Amino acid sequence: MKAMILAAGLGTRLRPLTDDRPKALVEVSGRTLLEIALKRLDAIGVRDVIINIHHYADMILDYVKSHDNFGMRIEFSREEILLDTGGGLKRAANFFRDSASSEEPFILHNVDVISTIDLGYMVRFHVDHDALATLAVQNRETSRYLLFDEYGELCGRLAVHNENLKRSEPEMARPARQVLPLAFSGIHVISPRVFSRMEENGAFSIITTYLHLAAQGARIIAFRADNSYWRDLGRPEHIAQAAQDLCRGLL
Repeated sequence: MKAMILAAGLGTRLRPLTDDRPKALVEVSGRTLLEIALKRLDAIGVRDVIINIHHYADMILDYVKSHDNFGMRIEFSREEILLDTGGGLKRAANFFRDSASSEEPFILHNVDVISTIDLGYMVRFHVDHDALATLAVQNRETSRYLLFDEYGELCGRLAVHNENLKRSEPEMARPARQVLPLAFSGIHVISPRVFSRMEENGAFSIITTYLHLAAQGARIIAFRADNSYWRDLGRPEHIAQAAQDLCRGLL
């Protein structure tokens, strides 16, 4: 099985921790975010990984080499200009097309999230539901919600203004009788069929692609992970909290 780790971002929210390193090499209790993500993927049988890189890219290359690729086959997609989640994935499309397993779903995982979400079960859920993409989501507060219909299929998104918690008008990809707002975790299972349907170019969010495809009837579905631990590691205080959670046995 294959996976992609999104690690190209500048990590500006993590400063000063990212003043001299990429966010992928920021540590939680002595382990880098990249190591944590790779070990999670390795635990469910992922052997082939591509990592997009940009900020302090050579440090990531040297780090992975010094750890013997963590026993995996790892390739890199160096972005001279940041391409965002969708553009970064599209640039790596050939990695998922060049083998006999080109029809097998793959995992897309942000490097700056940590969780106990059952990735193996999520993959099976994706296959059982014949989805184009499956998104791990939770019922928690966030500034950006994804909207799902009564069948658990993506139908829109909704932003919340932090200063007054006022919700903007929802952006609907298609109508729905019931709408459930859920928080996205930054973890996806995706069918390689998505590449032939991506119309966007350059730098773009994968969520934009999902909304366009949902409007065309594609099955972009929710994988509920409400009972799993999850934390965004985008700020120094989040790193500190994750370290405490690790000590408390929550991870």
